[in-house]
Amino acid sequence: MMRGDDDIENGHGPTGARQRRPNNDNGYTYTYTSLANVSSISKPQHATYYTPDVDELKKQSGGFMALSSVTQQGQSSASQICCSCCQSTAHLTEGPNQPYYRDTFNDQPWSCTLGTGEEHGIWMNTSDQAGTIMALLVWLLLGYSAWTFSILARTGGIPPILSALYDILCVLALASHAKTTFTDPGTVPQSAVPNERMRREMGTPDQPLSMCSQCQTFKPPFSHHCRICNRCVSRMDHHCPWMNNCVGAGNLKHFILFLVYTWSCSVFSLLLLGWNYFMCADEDCTFNGVLTQLVRIITVLSIGSLLFTSSMLMNVQFGLMTGIGTIDRLKKKASGSVADSTEEPIPLKDVFGIGHYISWLFPIDPLFEDYDRVMGFSTPQRLLREEMKDDPTRVYTPSGLSKDMLSI
Repeated sequence: MMRGDDDIENGHGPTGARQRRPNNDNGYTYTYTSLANVSSISKPQHATYYTPDVDELKKQSGGFMALSSVTQQGQSSASQICCSCCQSTAHLTEGPNQPYYRDTFNDQPWSCTLGTGEEHGIWMNTSDQAGTIMALLVWLLLGYSAWTFSILARTGGIPPILSALYDILCVLALASHAKTTFTDPGTVPQSAVPNERMRREMGTPDQPLSMCSQCQTFKPPFSHHCRICNRCVSRMDHHCPWMNNCVGAGNLKHFILFLVYTWSCSVFSLLLLGWNYFMCADEDCTFNGVLTQLVRIITVLSIGSLLFTSSMLMNVQFGLMTGIGTIDRLKKKASGSVADSTEEPIPLKDVFGIGHYISWLFPIDPLFEDYDRVMGFSTPQRLLREEMKDDPTRVYTPSGLSKDMLSI
């Protein structure tokens, strides 16, 4: 029986017959992983890599970098060795006839519209006016603090170099806030289907696969339906009104960076103002008139920000160490089942990606080792592209069906 496009969209296409390849000559096993390389300004770029022996790849990467250094320069410097330690190992086994591959197909919407639906090209929560005001308030307060320290530097109250450093921290905090707000937190599309591991481990009577009663779609483990965003979010921690967005698997890195940089701004400002208060010995560095009132306001803001971000950082750290998000932890506390939790800690590579360690410090989209595993779902479109990449000799029609299937 021939199936049409609707069948493929609903997961009834040829993707249900995926099988693993046997081992090839280089000792690796091909597995079905995927990459969603998204060009939309609101959709993150994801890379999917999987290898059975990461330590071996790291050794190969170190040897490759050392050999290249000796060939080109005759000796390896300390800086080159340091760079080789931070070098991503994906390039060594990526490409044709290799266990890594990139799916560069862009299946995200291109429309220049704001919203949280699948048809919107720019992710932005427009239904919560209170959240929009609170998110703008974050920009106002951080902008005020940066302006205040710039004024203090011009009047000689603090050294200009320290004021510039504080402004850099504010810019990084605001950039992280913007990325958290305008990044898809990991919403589950209507076409989502369980990945191979879930079908093998959870598709049993004892551990059935669940569906969302609101979205009427597959609900991955640790995902929750947000009534504000009106979407199911993978590995959802909570909906943050200060971000005007949910915090989930897709933007957790940016949220952590925002907390870290805001916490750093608070500590740095208190240290600068404290140093001026205790160490200022002449009239040139004394705050007078309006400056005194500005300093008092920024001191109160810094103390409040320090307390809030410290509590949130401890909350996020607890979630990473236990593998239990804020919503799940509250539910377990209410039912008294916290001690019975069996969740595994969340690896840092599932938050910050597998790119260079320097990329962890900037609010750029992470490259995940296995995108489907991190998100907890796959899609028939990605599975079909994997099947096409696995067997490039097969001919597919524009509808996505193979010639062999059309002949059935």
